[in-house]
Amino acid sequence: MDTQNKKVVFSGVQPTGKITLGNYLGAIKNWAPLQDEYNCLYCVVDLHSITVQQVPAELRKNTMDLVALYIACGVDPNKSILFIQSHVPEHAELAWTLDTISYIGELNRMTQFKEKSRKHADNLNMGLMNYPVLMASDILLYQTDLVPVGKDQVQHLELARDLAERFNNRYSPTFVVPEGLVYKSGSSIKSLQDPTAKMSKSDPNENAIITLFDTPDEIRRKFKRAVTDSETCVRFDADAKPAISNLLTIYSLTSGESIADAEKRFEGVGYGVFKEAVADAVIAVIEPIQQEQKRLVADKAYLESVLKQGAESAERIARKTLSKVYRKIGFIPKF
Repeated sequence: MDTQNKKVVFSGVQPTGKITLGNYLGAIKNWAPLQDEYNCLYCVVDLHSITVQQVPAELRKNTMDLVALYIACGVDPNKSILFIQSHVPEHAELAWTLDTISYIGELNRMTQFKEKSRKHADNLNMGLMNYPVLMASDILLYQTDLVPVGKDQVQHLELARDLAERFNNRYSPTFVVPEGLVYKSGSSIKSLQDPTAKMSKSDPNENAIITLFDTPDEIRRKFKRAVTDSETCVRFDADAKPAISNLLTIYSLTSGESIADAEKRFEGVGYGVFKEAVADAVIAVIEPIQQEQKRLVADKAYLESVLKQGAESAERIARKTLSKVYRKIGFIPKF
């Protein structure tokens, strides 16, 4: 990784559930092009995942599957630092330090905390509340300049910025104050059954999401069942036709054709034909990723070598930041 005169980008995904087409188009797809312009760190954020109870064997499998998927989607371990969050203990250490300058009121106001509290009322643990502080730690450890964010994560990025500024003001400049990197399109792919909601891997309705592990038949079936509207016109209107607009966005991002050209292509064509075309475009993108991901998962030695190298590289940067933090707050270094 070339560290000279490049800004730092950090991003990560939880190894829970199956990665959706929304995760891919809204985030992971965009990571590969960033590697030549920025110093990129891409992390499997497994510490975040245990705010909800996990089956240990499934968590281990999902973590390695996700590492392989990152690489299959174009993340190059020779250009970026690819690692697992729990392999770098500085994430948890800095999170504790940031906890001491985080206020209960600001954490209570987090929209995702409110939503998760409703969904997991039987497991209201402190991790659910502290999730954004750990996320701030993830970002600030690497002196991150830019964080790719969807709309649902903007509030968490704002907390990271506030904590960086709060620490800097209290102890002297220490952290880079990160900025958001918001993509113009694809950052909010919607549910196929409820186009007012984001496509989410936690959605209990399997027909609402396309996953990167779905078979072609499953993909076709889900698009056939996707909700539409009472018209038969394929045109983009996010307010009046949110479902068709979502399908047009998916088609454009997977086929490479502009939405305007797609509207012309499907003018006078029924929704059935249009949905088939969307399915074809998605399958053409997903199938090569699936094949490469399966090949990589089978090469355990290679993945382990990538993760070892990634953890060592990430920890060198993280330890430098944490040492500076500890020195400034008055801790005595190890002898």
